Amino acid sequence: MTDAPTDAPALALPDEALPDGARPNPFDQVRSSPGAPKPEPILVADEVRRRFGGLTAVDVRHLEVQREAITALIGPNGAGKTTFFNLLTGFDKPDTGSWTFDDRRLEGLGAHKIARTGMVRTFQLTKALARLSVMDNMKLGATEQLGENFFRALLPRLWNSQEKEIEARAVELLGRFNLTHMRDEYAGTLSGGQRKLLEMARALMAQPKLVMLDEPMAGVNPALAQTIIRHVAELRDEGLTVVFVEHDMDVVRTISDWVVVMSDGEIVAEGTHASIVTNPAVIDAYLGAHHGTPMDRAEQDRQLAEAEAAIEAERQAREEEA
Repeated sequence: MTDAPTDAPALALPDEALPDGARPNPFDQVRSSPGAPKPEPILVADEVRRRFGGLTAVDVRHLEVQREAITALIGPNGAGKTTFFNLLTGFDKPDTGSWTFDDRRLEGLGAHKIARTGMVRTFQLTKALARLSVMDNMKLGATEQLGENFFRALLPRLWNSQEKEIEARAVELLGRFNLTHMRDEYAGTLSGGQRKLLEMARALMAQPKLVMLDEPMAGVNPALAQTIIRHVAELRDEGLTVVFVEHDMDVVRTISDWVVVMSDGEIVAEGTHASIVTNPAVIDAYLGAHHGTPMDRAEQDRQLAEAEAAIEAERQAREEEA
C-alpha cells in the first residue's frame, strides 16, 4: 500500500483567473494516487481496519474526500466498499482507525450521533419502514425534533410549529423526487426504484453536508436510473458532498468528479474516471493480478467460511453481553 503523501498539492487557480461563470476544479492539481491529499477535504480517514477472523475486510491507510464533489467508490465484489461505509457511519466498529468529518472526530460514535453531525447514508437494500406511510417515513428522517422528548410530547404547543416546518420540508422533497402522489401510501407498496428515491429524500430530511449512497442504481430500471443520476448531480450543485458505491462504470463516468478504487479492503487507486480505466492496479483488481489466471476457488471458500464463522461468533457475543 502507498503511504499518504505528505506534500500538499497546489490548489486550483483563483477565481479571478477563471472565465466568467466557470467553476474551479478542485482536482486540477491532485495526484492520481492512493491517499492523495485534497484541497478541502470534508472527510479524512486514517488506518481504518476491520477483520473478520482471518479475513481483512477493510485496510484503509489514508483517504480524503473532497468537499462539494461527487466521489465514486468502486471495486470488485468483496472489495470492502459497503463494510467501509458501515464503519464510517457507525453501523460497525473498526478494529483500529480514526476519521474526522468536518474536522470532528467520529470514531466511537453511534450511527444516530454520526447522522446528527451531517453525514448520512443510504443502503443497498432499502430500509423503508414498510408499515408506515411515505410521509411518516420522511418525518422520521428529520433530526432534533422537540416532540421526541417524552415530557415535551405531552405538550403539543411546544413542538407544533416545528412539526409544520418538518412536514413542509417533507412535502417539498417528495415533490422533488416525484413521490407526492404516494405520500399517504404505505412505504411497503412502493416499487424498488421508488424506495430508492424515498431513501434519498428521507436522508435529505436531516439536512446533511455529506450523503453516502450505497449502490443507488442497483435494481433500478434505466429510466429511473437517469432520474437518480440527475438528483445526485443536483446535490453537488447545491453544495453537498456525495460519496457513492457503484458497479455501473457508465454511471461513474457520467457523474463522478473523482474515483476511489478498493480491492481486498485496500485503496489501490484514485483519480478521474479517465485515469482510472487505464490504471494497471485497477485492471488487476477487476481481472486478477495475472489477467486470466483462474482464482483458487478453494481459498475463496475457506476465507468466506472463516468470515461467516467470525460474524456469527461476534453476533452471539453481542447477544450474551445484552
